[in-house]
Amino acid sequence: MAETRPHRPAVRTAPTVWQRAAAIAVWAVKVFTRSVALVMALYIAFRIFPANPANALVQFVESVATTLSLGLSDLFRLADARWQVLVNYGLAAVVWLALGSAVASLIRRVSP
Repeated sequence: MAETRPHRPAVRTAPTVWQRAAAIAVWAVKVFTRSVALVMALYIAFRIFPANPANALVQFVESVATTLSLGLSDLFRLADARWQVLVNYGLAAVVWLALGSAVASLIRRVSP
């Protein structure tokens, strides 16, 4: 008859300081880049569906979006201004999301 061993739960060690720091850094990168992409999407919405340019929120979103557009705000020149905003700032949002994913993956990979 085969001898059976009692089931032992896996021992889980507490994460080290570096592992916690890496997890926080990954979280911060993802939150920042997703927030920038959200600002880009809001700016696109404000431009496609004409928002009041005197509104403080619209002005804030516009200033942040133009600052963080990575130079892509005038990459393509299209006949329709709404399409131009959609393409250029949409591309900037996609680039921010890709950068955030790449940086978060790199942090995870090099963390202990």
